[in-house]
Amino acid sequence: MAMDKQEIIGFLAQEFPQALQKSTIEEIPAKGAQLLYRVDAGDLRPGQTVSGPTLMLIADYVLYIAILGHLGLVAMAVTTNMTINFFRKPNGNRDIRAVCKLIKVGKTLVTGEVWLYSLDDEEPVAHVIGTYALPPNQALPSHV
Repeated sequence: MAMDKQEIIGFLAQEFPQALQKSTIEEIPAKGAQLLYRVDAGDLRPGQTVSGPTLMLIADYVLYIAILGHLGLVAMAVTTNMTINFFRKPNGNRDIRAVCKLIKVGKTLVTGEVWLYSLDDEEPVAHVIGTYALPPNQALPSHV
């Protein structure tokens, strides 16, 4: 059963309230998710740029949200792989927008891609491919 934006926010507020402190889920389209991450001084590295670990955190988080939106409550889905390509320096004075699309939803693995942008910039700062493992006893809808 898919989850809508409000159901996902409710789940995160209960289970991962820290995740909502710096982010806003903007939309949950079919097989995807988009969020805005509020950058602060703790996310920066020298040169006034958003750090690589912060960009990975954002990508991992939006992929998890997309999985919840598509499959429903699979709280114990876990990251198994992430690959990131950095394209340009993210502006440390701008928030980060993450746009995720699920590429393949299988019975045990879900793979998605994430494009990361400095807010109000059309050129991406990074591209991520990530895979999540689903819990072995998770009953998935037959349309997956």
